[in-house]
Amino acid sequence: MSDQSAIKIKLMVFMFLQYFIWGAWYVSLGSYLATSLKFDGAQIGAAYGAFAIGAMISPFFVGLIADRYFSSEKILAVLGILGGLVLLCLPLFRDFSSFYPMLILYCALFVPTLALGNSLSLHHLTHAKTDFPRIKILAAIGWIAGLVVLSWVKGEQSSIQFYLAGCVSILFGLFSLSLPHTPPRKTGSQVRLGEILGLDALAMLRKPSFAIFILCLFLICIPLYFYFVLLGIYLTELKWDMMAAKTSLAQVSDVAFLFLLPLFLRKLGYKKTLFIGILCWAIRYFLLTQSVSAVYQQNLLIYAAILLHGVCYDFLFIAGQLYVDEQANERIRGAAQGFIAFILWGVGSFAGTFLAGKALKAYHLDLPVNGLNYDWKGIWMIPSIGAALVLGFFLIFFRDPLKKVEAKASH
Repeated sequence: MSDQSAIKIKLMVFMFLQYFIWGAWYVSLGSYLATSLKFDGAQIGAAYGAFAIGAMISPFFVGLIADRYFSSEKILAVLGILGGLVLLCLPLFRDFSSFYPMLILYCALFVPTLALGNSLSLHHLTHAKTDFPRIKILAAIGWIAGLVVLSWVKGEQSSIQFYLAGCVSILFGLFSLSLPHTPPRKTGSQVRLGEILGLDALAMLRKPSFAIFILCLFLICIPLYFYFVLLGIYLTELKWDMMAAKTSLAQVSDVAFLFLLPLFLRKLGYKKTLFIGILCWAIRYFLLTQSVSAVYQQNLLIYAAILLHGVCYDFLFIAGQLYVDEQANERIRGAAQGFIAFILWGVGSFAGTFLAGKALKAYHLDLPVNGLNYDWKGIWMIPSIGAALVLGFFLIFFRDPLKKVEAKASH
């Protein structure tokens, strides 16, 4: 076996474990908080916002510490083991005032592994542009596996999810020590705040279309996170069996449309592809809205909303990353990607999860109706209208870049 083949196998296992951890608790967190800990909607939204706080902390950690003082594989090992220990302790905290800071601590440990894992992979792959996307497929498979195993052990509404994710996190940390040595990239160099946060890319906002894209990316995050925060609670109220496993169909769709994305970019260009991505978010929430009062087609409408995930995510965010990569020059390409990650996982995520929690609290019913504790039709209508408004704004103001997308789409 060649050195590259061995590295690819290790990176595939790494990605699988990393996303198994994430999938094992993220989707089901809302169900656990609502049913087991009896948190209200605002508290559940804030809990999901802990990931956003971790995302905003992550650039400082990676830029100021990991990139300058320690090899990546050792940092990943420490983060994985410490994160696993925090997860194993989370069930001990059952009130919001203690659970919330512990969850923030965990997210601050986990989120940096995403950036570090990607940079380590790109550093060691000889043909990164072709090999990296294939390795990332194992991330989707890991997420699916985390959800399926969680359903199999019936842990969606219990602390089992944290024990499962915690044990795998420790295994992930130990496995990270087997990754190829990756020394710090900026030893002894001065790192500016603007470089850490990707603020060097702000000059790109002088381009009207790029500014419109960034604004739309932020605005779509608000309805987007209604899905991640609330779907598990909705399905739990509908008494879906094996809820987590069934939501993993979203990642199956993700893998399928990831292969179709280059074809759409070549044929349609960026504007139409991004338009389809935003349109499918509006359709997804329309389907969920209609599912509330549907009698015979309820499950069909919900499954359709779940299976739209591949178009929703790949045609908007993956295509968006390619768009940013094409618009940026070599000097600020990394800063530009860091900037949109900060918008998507940081400030956008925080705003979206906060408002989703507020909506859940506002639409709580004093008395259950048909076994439901929330006015789900009213809740799902909010992101449906929001996504439609973003779609109209994007359609009117965004312009396709002058550059051709064929070269990018073929990667």
